[in-house]
Amino acid sequence: MPDDRVASLSVFFPAFNEQDIIAKTVENASRAVAQLADDYEIIVVNDGSGDRTAAVVEDIARRDARVRLVSHPVNLGYGAALRTGFASASKELVFFSDADGQFDLAELHGLLPMLKRAPVVLGYRIRRSDPLYRLFIAKVYNIVIRLTFGLRVRDIDCAFKLFRRSVLEGIVLESDGAFISSELLIKLRRKEVPMVERGVHHYPRTTGASKGATPAVILKTIQDVARLRMGRPLKTPSSAAEVPERFVPPASPEDPVASKR
Repeated sequence: MPDDRVASLSVFFPAFNEQDIIAKTVENASRAVAQLADDYEIIVVNDGSGDRTAAVVEDIARRDARVRLVSHPVNLGYGAALRTGFASASKELVFFSDADGQFDLAELHGLLPMLKRAPVVLGYRIRRSDPLYRLFIAKVYNIVIRLTFGLRVRDIDCAFKLFRRSVLEGIVLESDGAFISSELLIKLRRKEVPMVERGVHHYPRTTGASKGATPAVILKTIQDVARLRMGRPLKTPSSAAEVPERFVPPASPEDPVASKR
């Protein structure tokens, strides 16, 4: 196997109402990942979208057996979508990004060599293409997480992360919301899992609207920070029985979170 290729790779995207960009995202991912691995899968976690996101992915999956759709019956939140993505991934390496087209999936190639240094490679946005208020919120949030949990990461919420599957096994994730990235990294750090970082480019959103940094999202994140700091459960009753909390084998059709092709 050439040095720049890997044995197997799962790539997944949480998606909520991304009908206008999801086909391009999957196409770009397929093109990029085909250069990196012969054994790969691309998973879209449709988090109860009210538009044609699921239908678009189903159409692609009928033509490409490497593409898989996993759907929540209702919108459960970003964290719940990531939990389902991790639970559905089956390959040796696991990578996730957002479905909104703000990252160049070709830059995944630059993360792979860094696995020789650590089993977790975290992207950070070299220059974040977001409004000033979101940049301010992100800066404050990073400081809060650093002071509260001692987690020193440049860009906690950057949705460009690569993992060796083995380090994820046994990690219990509970958050349904935006705190999920912090929760994951905090729990990996507590297990003394090494991490390295690499800068990636971030581009303006061309379709749809951002679902983050709303008052409800911020309030839920503050609650999750406090609960984890005090050692209390983060899980909400609405999703506890519907979304896997551990990194486990892919769901079967009988499971509450059903794969659709």
